[in-house]
Amino acid sequence: VQLQASGGGSVQTGGSLTLACAGSGSIFSINQMGWFRQAPGKQRELVAVITSGGRTTYAQPVKGRFNISRDNAKNTVWLQMNALKPEDTAVYFCNLYIAGSYDRQTENYWGPGTQVTVSS
Repeated sequence: VQLQASGGGSVQTGGSLTLACAGSGSIFSINQMGWFRQAPGKQRELVAVITSGGRTTYAQPVKGRFNISRDNAKNTVWLQMNALKPEDTAVYFCNLYIAGSYDRQTENYWGPGTQVTVSS
């Protein structure tokens, strides 16, 4: 199983970016999908998660600005980020709970980080 992330970049305050993370390989199903971020000198923190049923949870700092969505057929999760602020600057990581095709056991996978920089 491999995860590929895309969509990071640099924007000014108030701008928007959309991150995408796609899983590939021997995937039977994907349960929870989520995004975390890590700013310099800080611990990695939850941004948003979405369950297989579509239920979403957001960290308080991003509520009302970010939207997480998924496409089960494409094994893909997106994070639409609007009204970006300098404090959103961080490396963003996707996190997927994937059941493999061979043994149907669920394992936790992290995607490669993608940099998001918001300038004032």
